[in-house]
Amino acid sequence: MSNPVSALSRATVVYVAGHHGLVGSAIVRHLRRQGFSNVVGARSAELDLRDRVATRRFFEHQSPDVVIDAAARVGGIVANSEYPVDFLGDNLRIQLNLLETAHEFGVERLLFLGSSCIYPKFALQPISESSLLTGPLEETNDAYAIAKIAGIMHVQGYRRQYGRRWISAMPTNLYGPGDNFDLRTSHVLPALLRKFHEGVLKDDDEVVVWGSGRPRREFLHVDDLAAACLFLLENYDHPTPINVGSGEDLEISELAELVAGVAGFRGRIVFDTSKPDGTPRKLLNVNRLSELGWSPSISIADGIASTYRWFVENVSKQRSSQRAFQGAGLD
Repeated sequence: MSNPVSALSRATVVYVAGHHGLVGSAIVRHLRRQGFSNVVGARSAELDLRDRVATRRFFEHQSPDVVIDAAARVGGIVANSEYPVDFLGDNLRIQLNLLETAHEFGVERLLFLGSSCIYPKFALQPISESSLLTGPLEETNDAYAIAKIAGIMHVQGYRRQYGRRWISAMPTNLYGPGDNFDLRTSHVLPALLRKFHEGVLKDDDEVVVWGSGRPRREFLHVDDLAAACLFLLENYDHPTPINVGSGEDLEISELAELVAGVAGFRGRIVFDTSKPDGTPRKLLNVNRLSELGWSPSISIADGIASTYRWFVENVSKQRSSQRAFQGAGLD
């Protein structure tokens, strides 16, 4: 299933592309907790990975031994539907620049992070890695999915043409500290956290949730993904992308009830069926990863509770402080 891989030296220079985002920041935290002393990154304001010259300059300066590609333009159903050109073009440029530059500088270990949206809309559940390219994609995020599929093929090409020991991993729906809680551009779980939190603050009688509530989704805490990334770099070496998930899913209606309970919302939950549902079900088959010896450690209930606490402390309070400051004038 996989060629032998040795443990990484904790002195290895690891470049985490996208280190300030939801996934990248979790990977940085995990690597540092595991004793890695040379974890490097750059904010998008400092390094635009769509710029090949700037990307090359960064590699010249940092000389990474390992690259983890967690950099991407991401968003929810609305953002993906309205800006397909941006999602396709930006992600292709980021991937091309990172992979081509990593190859130029002789990086032997690289982990490309894709997404479960690469799989067909009506793939057999749970979705195995062999489902890739066997059917049409979900149309609301097909541009993003095509970009990620191109990244997988690029990694496989470098393995086949140049012998690079590069790998790809496909995470399920992720959540956790550092997530995007904007109601227009976020994914479903953080959007629900904010909706129910604001419902409590406003003492609303009801909170409206997009869609029918019937689609089923799988969720993985981003700290579990970070642990899986290091595990794969040290235990997996194969051209086939590998799924990373919890192996369990739940209906959006169940998720809404769970989030409402965590936020303390006691009103009615109303489902707006005029809004799109997206893919009916999206559960990953994680047998290959389980057989390697890895499994997640954070339950969905515990993960939502800790993420809600982070949101209250880092997003909700900050927004309240900003409003108070903006409303305070000088006589």
